[in-house]
Order: sequence, then C-alpha cells, then structure tokens
Amino acid sequence: MPFDPAAAARFIAEAHRARAPYQNLPEAMAPKTVDDAYAAQEALRELWTPIYGPVGGLKIATTTKVMQALMGIDHPCGGAIYAKRIHASPATIRLADHMHVVMECELAVRVGRTFEPRATPYTREEVRAAITEVMPAFELIEDRNADYKSSKAYSLICDNAWNAGIVLGAPVKVDPGLDLNGLQGHLKTGSGEHSGKTDDPMGALAWVANLAASRGLPLAAGQVVITGSLIPTLPIAAGETFSFTIDGIGAVRATGA
Repeated sequence: MPFDPAAAARFIAEAHRARAPYQNLPEAMAPKTVDDAYAAQEALRELWTPIYGPVGGLKIATTTKVMQALMGIDHPCGGAIYAKRIHASPATIRLADHMHVVMECELAVRVGRTFEPRATPYTREEVRAAITEVMPAFELIEDRNADYKSSKAYSLICDNAWNAGIVLGAPVKVDPGLDLNGLQGHLKTGSGEHSGKTDDPMGALAWVANLAASRGLPLAAGQVVITGSLIPTLPIAAGETFSFTIDGIGAVRATGA
C-alpha cells in the first residue's frame, strides 16, 4: 500500500484529541522514508492550523549525538511552532492541558528574511546575517508518556517532533558580530540549578532553513526558530517556577499550574 500522509495525520490528531499515550504509527500506515514523515507532518499542519493558528516558527529536535543514538537516527528532526502556542514570559503552564509536558531551555532567534528554495544550501553565515533579534526560550515538549527508546524517528517527525509550544523572553537586538555559539545558560528550578552552553546554533538554524526550503514551506521573515536545548530536558511540577537566563541575552520564566 502506498503511504497516505493524510491518514497518518488523522491518526495523530485523533490520538492527541483523545489524550492517548504516544505510540509509533501502526505498521500499515507508518512512513517508510523521511520524505513520507514530513509529508504527514505537513498534512497534520492542515488539521492543526484552524486550531492553533498559522505556523509562527520552526523547531529542531534530536540535535545531539546522544539523542540521535537513542532515536536510532543520524540527523536532526524539524517541526512547526504554531502561533497560538507562542507565549510571552512570564507564562503559566497549565499541566492539565498536557499529558506529560517537559521543558527544554533554548536560544530562540527571529529572522528578517525569507529563505526561499534554491539550488545551493544556506550557510551559517547567511542565516546569522538574517537574525533581527534573539531571546531565551522554553520549549514545551508533549511526549505523551512516550518510551523514548522504542520511539521511532519517522513517527516522531509525523507527530510534529512533539512540540507543544514555546515561551519567549523579551527580544533583544545583538551586534551582528556577536558569536552566538558557546553562550552560557543558567536554569533555576524548584529542585535545583543547572547550566549549559549553546552548541552550534547557527548550524541548527541553517539546517532547518534548508529543510523548510526543500519542502517548499520556507522559513519566513518574522518567524522564530528555537535552536536546540542547552540543558537536559526536565519536567515541571505544579507550583514550580523555572527561570532560565542566557548571559548577555536575558531571561525567561514559566510556572507550572
């Protein structure tokens, strides 16, 4: 049977509506290639845009070798961020709206140009020159209690790479010459403190810009991209506040409720 992206999208949308635990797509409807997987994600976009608004940005998942090994792939995965799921700091995360939400601490960037499809890939230098502002961010990951070790990358892509929204700190303009790689981040939670550094965020930005262009859905001027987590993923509890700061950039805050 040929792969049917619309059927895969309907399966995922219904699973979210019914709050069903995450599962890989059944074999009969599972994508066979990465192109199949992104076709299903794009079909899901048609179902979710009336609910969550137009796509306001892009995300990148499985950027580290550790996560790629866990998911059995050798490349990152992209997903869409919907406009109604983009929140300003300080934000309240209603845990009842999710099955199992966890938080990632990221550097977000906003671009001032559209990266149209072209024959040659966009470079780190080109995407860096297009950034109009940067901000610290949380990504909300809705994994629906997935077993990460058995979760398949193609099904993860179909399921919009588990993105459930982002929280953005105040945007700031930075000097075009500022190296955004290696910036130090600090997270304070109710249970402790954590730290980490940005790791090739411009490589991540170029990768997702090229992916979007190859799909004919280019990263557009004004959209936001989150460039990968500085700190390992952590759950947030009711009543707990997460405060994340990137040196020289600013802070973002979210509280579970």
